[in-house]
Amino acid sequence: MAEEFKKWTEELKVSGEHMLKETEKLIQEGNVTHIVIKNEAGNTVAEFPMSVGVVGAFLAPVLAAIAAIAVYASHFTVVVTRQGTPPPPVV
Repeated sequence: MAEEFKKWTEELKVSGEHMLKETEKLIQEGNVTHIVIKNEAGNTVAEFPMSVGVVGAFLAPVLAAIAAIAVYASHFTVVVTRQGTPPPPVV
């Protein structure tokens, strides 16, 4: 299987006030294919499929939605699906 087709996920715990900035950073990394935002109870609040090269017109409404969600709770889990080889585990 080619490296560009491998997918893996990671979960990031973020506060509402840092969620937008963290999500913007993830999107700019370029290997993100899907973002799921979960609330403190673990319920999915929003899901955003990301296409390779997402920019401009599509990105603005996604970031606006994430900013609106961030005001409703203090802690979120951002589940990120990435494309490529995962980093080695931290020991």
